Amino acid sequence: MIGAILFDLDGTLVDTAPDMGAALNNLLIEESLAPIPLEIIRPYVSQGALVLTRLGFSEQVPESEIEPLWLRYLDHYRAIVADDSVLFDGLEEVLNTLEKRSIPWGIVTNKPKWLTTPLLEQMALDKRAAVVICGDTLDKRKPHPLPLIVAAETIGIACEDCVYIGDDPRDIAAGRAARMKTLIASYGYIDRDARLDEWQAGGIIAHPLDLLSHPFIN
Repeated sequence: MIGAILFDLDGTLVDTAPDMGAALNNLLIEESLAPIPLEIIRPYVSQGALVLTRLGFSEQVPESEIEPLWLRYLDHYRAIVADDSVLFDGLEEVLNTLEKRSIPWGIVTNKPKWLTTPLLEQMALDKRAAVVICGDTLDKRKPHPLPLIVAAETIGIACEDCVYIGDDPRDIAAGRAARMKTLIASYGYIDRDARLDEWQAGGIIAHPLDLLSHPFIN
């Protein structure tokens, strides 16, 4: 049996697209620009706030003006960080099952702590996770393997006995570099045209509940 499960946050554990998309649209409206449909925003959510800001403004402003807009976007997002964010369907059952089996689970995300902490607190996940490593916890972040290595060390489980689940190539690259088993969360924000075979993951999870029957877990 596996020693621990580590999840990426946005697009893997929690569906944060509604709030991250709303924050972008609030900023666009503030700038007298048309909002963008969530289905267009969703595939970019896992790439972070800066990419979302570019999505909204790259055709309207030069790159030199993106950073101030990005900082304003972060303020908008913090104000609604957990308004409509939810666990992906089936993940509550997954977490409950892991906890019943005494398999620790944690989170390794590139999201900064000042956004991650209130999100997890409002979703009552902060005290359930055995470890939370944010994008600014260390001086390295994914795709560097250090955050995953430190997460495993914090739990007290060898990297080889951990599974890392993510929805971005950098997640899989970090997991492989940390010598963990890796799974792609294809139920999240991944574009339908993505070449998942090129990520070189250990497997693909099409629905969160599939994790409970995956050979890595049993």
